[in-house]
Amino acid sequence: MNSLNPSPINVEREIGYQSTGTRGYMSGFGNSFETEALEGALPIGRNSPQKPNYGLYAEQLSGSPFMAPQATNQRSWLYRIFPTVKHSGRYKQVEKGLIRTAPVARDESDVPIGQLRWDPTPIPGDDLTFVSGLRTITTAGDSDTQVGMAAHLSLVTRSMRNEYFFNADGELLIVAQEGRLRFCTEFGIIEIEPGEICVIQRGIIFKVELVDEPARAYVCENYGSALTLPDRGPIGANCLANPRDFLTPVAAYEDRKESSILFVKWGGELYSTEIGQSPLDVVAWHGNYAPYKYNLRHFSPVGAVLFDHPDPSVYTVLTSPSETAGTANVDFLIFSERWQVAENTFRPPWYHRNLMSEFMVNIHGLYDARPEGFAPGGISLHNQMLPHGPDAAIFQRASNSELKPSKISGTMAFMFETRFPQRVTKYAAESNTLQDNYADCWKGLSRNFDPSKRDFK
Repeated sequence: MNSLNPSPINVEREIGYQSTGTRGYMSGFGNSFETEALEGALPIGRNSPQKPNYGLYAEQLSGSPFMAPQATNQRSWLYRIFPTVKHSGRYKQVEKGLIRTAPVARDESDVPIGQLRWDPTPIPGDDLTFVSGLRTITTAGDSDTQVGMAAHLSLVTRSMRNEYFFNADGELLIVAQEGRLRFCTEFGIIEIEPGEICVIQRGIIFKVELVDEPARAYVCENYGSALTLPDRGPIGANCLANPRDFLTPVAAYEDRKESSILFVKWGGELYSTEIGQSPLDVVAWHGNYAPYKYNLRHFSPVGAVLFDHPDPSVYTVLTSPSETAGTANVDFLIFSERWQVAENTFRPPWYHRNLMSEFMVNIHGLYDARPEGFAPGGISLHNQMLPHGPDAAIFQRASNSELKPSKISGTMAFMFETRFPQRVTKYAAESNTLQDNYADCWKGLSRNFDPSKRDFK
């Protein structure tokens, strides 16, 4: 067979999963799933029978230490045509291109500290897969000690054919910004379009195909604890990202005996090995360690309904907790359509300095705090304790506008936020898309202080 088989629709019909509104997926965050592409491929009541059906091999993939507490223990059992030892050969180190991993030498780039912003990077006409098209923008922390993250740009102009990849350094959160992508994984097929995300955990093998036109995506490589839903606190049981909206693929497999290449990112380096067949040969699986997707349009934002502006944490979709309560290793936030109704309140994000370092990308539309110079696909970086906030024009408008209910519409931006400084790579520092006048947006802020006027009008 030369394609993933059977189709997700057939799989859903065969094994009796109820439709979630999107065929080929199972609904729920962090659930323990079971799915089979051939009836009877899953053993009943045991994980490792002496002779699995269909002559399959049983293999466990662990995403946490064996002795991790039940609440954080992640593992899945895979029933595959070959165990992954058969999908390994003699690894050789290969050129990693523009991929970088923390810690990156501090002198790799000489860009001074300050607020930074980049115009969108054009999608080139070069032959680039998801892997060869990766360009690291920032790194933070240390992948060897499993803390921090890296922020990458991926420019994709062709599908991976007999090429596969897995990342041992961290889990990957991929945000589609332009063009649609199909992730063919050991666990099944995930497709995302702009405004959707895909999360692929450490060690999971996959390839990426274009659905139609070339694509641009952004990737958070999370070195730390697995991404999970944030605690809602006083918000309670509802709103923000609801567990039922996360979708995990049903089983689908490739049974293809062709010469292929498996790329592996391990210890900050890139390696490859030649294999004789597709490694996406999992016919059935069960467990809670599996990739998933989420439509960011399903995020239910909350906000002030009387006065003042809540902390940006209310826009958190996923978080990678650290050992310090309330201080994330990585947060993933979005700023999407929402109503503004607060009275006697400066409604845009306020001026602030922050312990966390903020890497932001505009997916589409205008970002309300800085509508000029932050085009779709553009990036901004506000590192820890460096001040930022609305530009001068937005300050004047928000300070003097009539405070009637208004809707921010037709926009979506996201943020990768970490407790560590984000070091800018040489590629990003030398990019011709880096704006040299970003800080000028605050030059127009005027002196309003007048000690003779207690009630300023």
